[in-house]
Amino acid sequence: MLSILEAAMLAAGGMLASRCITASKARRYVNLQVLVVIAASFALGAAMTETGAARAIASLLVGGVAAPWLALALVYAHTVLFTELITNNAAAVLMFPIAGAVADQLGVDFMPFAIAIMVAASASFTTPLGYQTNLMVYGPGGYRFSDYLRIGFPLSVLVGVTAVALIPFVWAF
Repeated sequence: MLSILEAAMLAAGGMLASRCITASKARRYVNLQVLVVIAASFALGAAMTETGAARAIASLLVGGVAAPWLALALVYAHTVLFTELITNNAAAVLMFPIAGAVADQLGVDFMPFAIAIMVAASASFTTPLGYQTNLMVYGPGGYRFSDYLRIGFPLSVLVGVTAVALIPFVWAF
């Protein structure tokens, strides 16, 4: 019935109108650094699409792969890799045009690839760098980088296998 933006704006307006939050607090809670990263990532994604870099990377990524399931697994794995090295937002925006080109090359629906990117960008368990909450608990929790690798890597594999196996059943190729 509504776009995500319209629903979010309606919810924010409702919170302000019902006084769940004050306008000054709402302004303080907007993280400008995150917005700048997202905006820059959108520009990078658009540049990748316009220059043909997304299509070239997609060709390298899937090469001679004809199976959409394997291509989905590759897109998922690369999104997780980027998420662990850069922020999850930047990884998602970076992989979006690449996944679109992969879907086009295979002649399949883009939706399973978009869902895989959303899950993979949110499943940052292997390093404290990829997701803000990982970094927030890293120091105060007394964790070491190796703790993330030891526990996070098997968890990432489990979530990845589950996601790649189930996504095409809900969002068909």
